[in-house]
Amino acid sequence: MTYKNRKRLSLFVLVIGLPAYIVLAVTIMSEATRFPKMIEFLIYVILGIAWVFPLKWVFKGIGQPDPDAPDGK
Repeated sequence: MTYKNRKRLSLFVLVIGLPAYIVLAVTIMSEATRFPKMIEFLIYVILGIAWVFPLKWVFKGIGQPDPDAPDGK
C-alpha cells in the first residue's frame, strides 16, 4: 500500500472508524449486565486500547516524510 493511500486510510479510521467503534463499544457495554465499577473500568480500558493493535500497520510511519516522493520535493 502506498504512503498516500495509508495516509487516507488512517484519516478515514480516525474520523469515521474510531467514533463508530466507540459508539459500538458503549452500546454493547450498556446492554450488558451491570459489572462492578472496577471491572467495568478495566473493560473500557481494554476496549480503548484494543482497536489499535489490528490497525497499527496503517499508522506506522504516517508522521514521516513521504518515502515515495521524488527527492526534489
